[in-house]
Amino acid sequence: MSTPDTCCSIAPYFKVAPGKLDEFKALTARFIEKTRSEPKCAHYAFSFDGDAAHCREGYDGAAGLLAHLENVGALLGEALKIAEVTRVEVHATAADIEQLREPLKGLNPQYFVLQSGGLRR
Repeated sequence: MSTPDTCCSIAPYFKVAPGKLDEFKALTARFIEKTRSEPKCAHYAFSFDGDAAHCREGYDGAAGLLAHLENVGALLGEALKIAEVTRVEVHATAADIEQLREPLKGLNPQYFVLQSGGLRR
């Protein structure tokens, strides 16, 4: 059985500073642990290609995404001392995107509006 896909996701990409990959990976474990308690988090994980890191994350609406950013703000500050954000994508409904434009403007994300008809299991 499936339901309409309305997952609000953000996809930040990072370039980790030389010699800091192990330190960044240790931070990702802390991010994951801190995120476990978020009731509106649908999925959350990191992936790597050399010194490039990606956080794959999805939330139940814009409110869930914003609550997450507040929850991990201090950790993100630590991460940005050893890595830079190279790209941010947001995939969400048009209504969620409108709620996110102002709070996320400093990240300069590229927004993708979900096309209706998608499914989620």
